[in-house]
Amino acid sequence: MAGVTDRPFRQLCRRLGAGYAVSEMTISDPRFWETRKSRERMDHAGEPGPIAVQIAGYDPQMLADAARYNVDQGAEIIDINMGCPAKKVCRRDAGSALMQDEKLVAEICTVVVNAVTVPVTLKIRTGWARAHRNGVAVARIAEAAGIQALAVHGRTREDHYEGAAEYHSIAAIKQAVSIPVMVNGDITSGPQARTVLDFTAADAVMVGRGALGRPWIFREITHYLANGTTLPPPSAAEISEILLGHLQQLYGFYGEARGARIARKHIRWFCQDAGNAGRDEFWAQVREIEAAELKYRCVEQFFARIQVQSDMKIAA
Repeated sequence: MAGVTDRPFRQLCRRLGAGYAVSEMTISDPRFWETRKSRERMDHAGEPGPIAVQIAGYDPQMLADAARYNVDQGAEIIDINMGCPAKKVCRRDAGSALMQDEKLVAEICTVVVNAVTVPVTLKIRTGWARAHRNGVAVARIAEAAGIQALAVHGRTREDHYEGAAEYHSIAAIKQAVSIPVMVNGDITSGPQARTVLDFTAADAVMVGRGALGRPWIFREITHYLANGTTLPPPSAAEISEILLGHLQQLYGFYGEARGARIARKHIRWFCQDAGNAGRDEFWAQVREIEAAELKYRCVEQFFARIQVQSDMKIAA
């Protein structure tokens, strides 16, 4: 979720019910720690704890140094990324490409665990290829090295995000280890979260793409798991309030010019379920607007129209 789960988005998700939010993937190479992108990804000012930072790389010592550096900056949990399937990450033998080398997995986990005094967790996939689903072996290696929890995405690196998540593979991983396991992949509702937890016996669910444009999914899942009932969907007025508040946070974090550019993808995600009442025209307009204030007003007016149309339907 690099490029999405920045500090404003993490704070929004926590406010709407997420119990835990991990940073964007941060590079382990110290040559890049002082770049603007890295500084922003390591910025956790005002976030509720625990502060969890995800590190990525292929060199055990670099990863250990990155773990120490981030703990010195306030990280309370270090998460190692062995789950990212992106080509630009995997061609550097990082992310889910690491699962091809179980000896290296063991070395990385051991060195990072020994480098810091805070808990270290690991994000993996079910394997690095459909013919090589070695998630169980990697999970056992991680546990033996001192990793304290696993997050497992239910696809192989080869799958990227295609096809359905393999919950049976995550169930096998959960059976193989005694540390907590978080199930990830295709979880988009409270009832589905309940079903997946029951099937896999996992200890928690992790939501990624399911929160794009729907950050209230966390309160929906929390409510369903606690009560067995679904919450009503947010009104257009509430969605407008959430989105406009998020735009303000983006502008404050990145500055108005960059914040307005970054906001475009969030606006589109938020509006994906807004119906067809002028949505395409609205999106074309937003895409062309560069001024932060004008973009903000355009969003405000769009959702006001949606709310009026909703009120008229109820009155009818």
